[in-house]
Amino acid sequence: MAVQNPQKPQRRNPWDQGPVAPQTQIRLTHEDRDAVAEVLREAYSHGQLDEDEFGERLDQAMRAKFSADLVPLTSDLGVQVSPGGTGSTPGVVHQNAEQSGSKGKDRGPTSDNPVEKVAAAAGHLSAWFLPFVTPLLLLLVSGELSPYLRRQAMEALNFQLFCLIGAIACGLLFWLVLPVVVLVGVGIAWVVMPILATAAGMMGKAWKYPLVYRIIKDN
Repeated sequence: MAVQNPQKPQRRNPWDQGPVAPQTQIRLTHEDRDAVAEVLREAYSHGQLDEDEFGERLDQAMRAKFSADLVPLTSDLGVQVSPGGTGSTPGVVHQNAEQSGSKGKDRGPTSDNPVEKVAAAAGHLSAWFLPFVTPLLLLLVSGELSPYLRRQAMEALNFQLFCLIGAIACGLLFWLVLPVVVLVGVGIAWVVMPILATAAGMMGKAWKYPLVYRIIKDN
């Protein structure tokens, strides 16, 4: 009579960690939504979207809370949005080869719209004729409709506020040598920098003022 061996216990797979807990999705920031809004704006300017589609998708992008909500808005435009989650930045836009060169390196959105270019240039040049008021109005008017104009208006406003605060601080310390030198530098920057920024705005480039502490931030 044959004797059957008892059934051997199954070995446990060392790679089996059991059920994986669901990852918590990270909520989107304004910069994440702005990146997708810029893609939609470019698609609209290139004729990929009509006016109704552009308005509808832009509204959905501004209302999105997680990066997964943004994926359907750009999937048919040749643009992929990372699904997000722990360990990755949500809402990052990966453009194809034709579109990847249209944005500056970590400098913000660009623009091909003539109206946005002129408005952005006016915001920078307003340091000479109507400082503070013009970029503030542009910042309020642009809202969520023009990420490029909002970013440039914010840059202009931060530059003008930074120069004003620096000039006041140097004026209060006028008896010292260093504040006088800094005040001269602020005056030169007030004259030269708006020219460069205006030229960049007229070309639709993403301009950032160097060595400026940004009091108003786009969180």
